[in-house]
Amino acid sequence: MENLTDINLLWWISVFELPAMAALFGMIIYNQRQTEKSILNIHEFVDENIVKIKESLSSYKLEVAKNYASLSYLNAVEKRLTEHLLRIENKLDRKGK
Repeated sequence: MENLTDINLLWWISVFELPAMAALFGMIIYNQRQTEKSILNIHEFVDENIVKIKESLSSYKLEVAKNYASLSYLNAVEKRLTEHLLRIENKLDRKGK
């Protein structure tokens, strides 16, 4: 009887369990390869978009540099406004005396 049980156990392992384990192992390998492909696709997508974003940023910086006032110009305007306000203040001081 013991020999018959051993045969049934070996038959069960060879007919059902080994193919099932092989199928699971194959699924794991397939899943791993698909995951690696997906990660590579994501890296390519991110790299392409980083290049586009850098180009957009550099063109925006160039536009800002061309179209907006420079720091030296702003300092000159501030100096003129300050001088004008000081003259107004002096006039008001003279009239108030």
